[in-house]
Amino acid sequence: MSNSDELFNRAQAVIPNGIYGHYGGAHLRHSPNFFESSAGSRFTDVDGNTFIDWMCAYGPMILGYNHPVVEQAAARQAAKGGTVSLASPVMVQLAETLVELVQGAEWALFGKNGADATGLAVMVSKAATGRRKIIKIDGGYHGTAPWMQAQGSPGTTANDQESVITIAWNDLEALKSVVAADGPDIACFISSPYHHPVFASNVLPADGYWTSAAQLCAEAGILTILDDVRTGFRIDLAGSHAAYGFQPDLMCFGKAIANGHPISALLGTDSVRHGAEATFYTGTQFFNAVPMAAALATLGELQAIDAASVITNLGDRLNKGLIDVAASHGHDLAVSGVPGMPFYQINGDHGHDVLKQWVTECGRLGAYFLDFHNNFVSAAHTNTDLDETWAIADKAFGLLPA
Repeated sequence: MSNSDELFNRAQAVIPNGIYGHYGGAHLRHSPNFFESSAGSRFTDVDGNTFIDWMCAYGPMILGYNHPVVEQAAARQAAKGGTVSLASPVMVQLAETLVELVQGAEWALFGKNGADATGLAVMVSKAATGRRKIIKIDGGYHGTAPWMQAQGSPGTTANDQESVITIAWNDLEALKSVVAADGPDIACFISSPYHHPVFASNVLPADGYWTSAAQLCAEAGILTILDDVRTGFRIDLAGSHAAYGFQPDLMCFGKAIANGHPISALLGTDSVRHGAEATFYTGTQFFNAVPMAAALATLGELQAIDAASVITNLGDRLNKGLIDVAASHGHDLAVSGVPGMPFYQINGDHGHDVLKQWVTECGRLGAYFLDFHNNFVSAAHTNTDLDETWAIADKAFGLLPA
């Protein structure tokens, strides 16, 4: 990886940390830092090494890199214009499509990143309720806005989190206590559909959790915000709330909505439309029509192939195969989360050290996983990818110290 290492050294001279944000962890282990090209389920780094990609760009890739239908739609719109002094008709088409597709949605607004959608959702909830406090899940992630960062994070102040109340996941009693104590001042409860923190097991909602939580909030006049940015369209094309049997007031989408083109969406019910209409939240590139065209094409393709089912089935097979491979080498590989977004752990003494070494060896052999974050499955992954990945996993376990 000499070219990758050389580029990283150059990057450090002109970019703080060389590679920043959530992409910045790659250089901490023997892993490539820069890609040269991508297609389907794979990418090739700047040294010519090709990888089966089980991170899918941290989620945006859902149909495969450079998907022809999506890229052709984007190119056609680019030829007409991207960011222009007026909005494009494709914005209306995309909003109509999302309202028809996502359960309970009656309007849509657009941004660029998931944090745009979650940040706007919180503002809309405050505008709609006239309240100021936010309930979130301990360890839940909704972007890097100051209110979301851990207290004491560089660049933030204690005041940034003073309106945020944190509770444990799957704990209805904790939610009831908070509502009883601060209900009249709480604008919203924001959460992912299930708990997917980094460095820890992913935990699905307990039976009845979401129906009870949503009802409790509704009775107290608290809006429910579903952060479906990471999970959106991998669990249910109608939104993850459709799978878990409840209706949020506000729904946040991003990542996979346009197969890698930069766009996010906030969807809501008519009961909070007045809050959305009163809230000013915008950006120079929010109206760029090219990602909107890509999103429209992506949603069409996802529906045509029933992508959520395809991804779930592929994920089930991938995970069962990896568990069997690990067991054949005497390791207990645990998989948590939904099949299409697996988080891997190895049980036993020094389990994470073993997992980290195994992930590193898989990377050397051509299968790209992460050991500290949930991985992703796409509709572009194939039986060949599965077979090759299992073979790589087998060889990687064989390379670990006894």
